Amino acid sequence: MTEAIQVNDLVKVHLDSKFGDQEGWYEGKVIKIDPYSGHRSFYWVELNEENQDMLGIKHISVFNPKNIQKL
Repeated sequence: MTEAIQVNDLVKVHLDSKFGDQEGWYEGKVIKIDPYSGHRSFYWVELNEENQDMLGIKHISVFNPKNIQKL
């Protein structure tokens, strides 16, 4: 993550192996940022409609900065 992510930024988030065969990168838009510490935050992402339908979820929170990238 090289550039600071802000609300309304388009991003892609990585879902890891605990999502089984749905592991991979998914696109969406940051709708909220909850600071956790001086160095980390929870990024709330609204997935795009195609990904919502495929995954069965509308929003996801991302804490690990390696799992979110600005588009």
